[in-house]
Amino acid sequence: MLSVTELNRLTRELLEQTFPLLWVKGEISNLRRYDSGHWYFVLKDAGAQARCVMFRHKNQYLDWKPEDGTQVEVRALVTLYEARGEFQLNVEAMRRAGLGALFEAFERLKAKLAGEGLFDAAHKKPLPPFPGRIGIVTSPAAAALRDVLTTLKRRMPATPVVIYPTQVQGEGAGARIVSAIQAAAERNECDVLILCRGGGSIEDLWAFNEEAVARAVFACPIPVVTGVGHETDFTIADFVADARAPTPTAAAELVSPDRADLRHRLEILHGRLSRGMVRGIEARMQHLDHLGKRLVHPGERIRNQAVQLGHLKQRLAQAGGRLLEGRQWRLRELARRLRSNWDGYTGRLGLTLNKVGSHLTHLNPQLVLERGYSLVEGKDGVIVRDSAKTAVGDELRITFARGWAKTEVKDKA
Repeated sequence: MLSVTELNRLTRELLEQTFPLLWVKGEISNLRRYDSGHWYFVLKDAGAQARCVMFRHKNQYLDWKPEDGTQVEVRALVTLYEARGEFQLNVEAMRRAGLGALFEAFERLKAKLAGEGLFDAAHKKPLPPFPGRIGIVTSPAAAALRDVLTTLKRRMPATPVVIYPTQVQGEGAGARIVSAIQAAAERNECDVLILCRGGGSIEDLWAFNEEAVARAVFACPIPVVTGVGHETDFTIADFVADARAPTPTAAAELVSPDRADLRHRLEILHGRLSRGMVRGIEARMQHLDHLGKRLVHPGERIRNQAVQLGHLKQRLAQAGGRLLEGRQWRLRELARRLRSNWDGYTGRLGLTLNKVGSHLTHLNPQLVLERGYSLVEGKDGVIVRDSAKTAVGDELRITFARGWAKTEVKDKA
């Protein structure tokens, strides 16, 4: 079993989940505006009615004032006020009846031109930073023109302004705006063009939603800035323009440099330039002082160089003396080492000779002869070592330790 509270809560949830935000058309009746800012009214037609509430944070964006009997279209959430069990519509937005067709036409044209690429950023022309002449396409009687001229005069009074007058509202306004834009393009006397008008309803601004105006803005060789209506107003011309400003005043600020800001920037640059020049001059003065210290009289420079040459000569002589002394010391050392090596060599050589002499002495045949041996030689002077080499009757020479004698072989064995 459900309580009344639970039933109403479930009914509210069912309604909110079943019905999305939708547009409902009807006539306002019994409209009440509370001190809280909320609006309560009944939306009715010939066959039925529904209670509605439009809270303050929703109705504050409405730029017109609805009254009893006004035919409207509301975008609302279908719900139930649980405390009283009353069916109601929570209104999110409201427009005059018949505007739905205009919005649909707006969306269709927007989608069409977007598909053709008229809104692409690649087609947007840059705005000149310092325009030589500014053109304004608007009505001469519009308050927007006064706002633009006042802003331009305050920001850059020396910049010439050309006005291309046109009707901006009502029957035929779109065609007149196209003619004014084309005239500005043909005359080609401005560096940037402002297309503007003040705020109003969607019907008042509709000329700026016409396809011909959008294509004229796109085809214009001069950069175009739109400033149509208030900040919340968007037109097709805004999407095609090279830049969009939320208001005519903002459009004037967008195309013109601020004189005060430029003066301030010039003062900053002047200060930087002055300080840079002063620092440069001071640096060169200091450099000149350093050069002055280095600058001397030619005679003084020659004397200094002569002194330096004397020092170099002295150092060269000292270096030569040290070098010669080193060479002499080295020669003495080499001579000492050579004498020492020679003495050692001759000593070793003497020992060797003594040994060899001793050996030779032992091998001396004279010593052998002194021991009683003798040396026998043939007539040809060949020493005879074998008796077989002699014959009976051969004459031999015999050498003794002292003297010699000749003999004849009488017999042999």
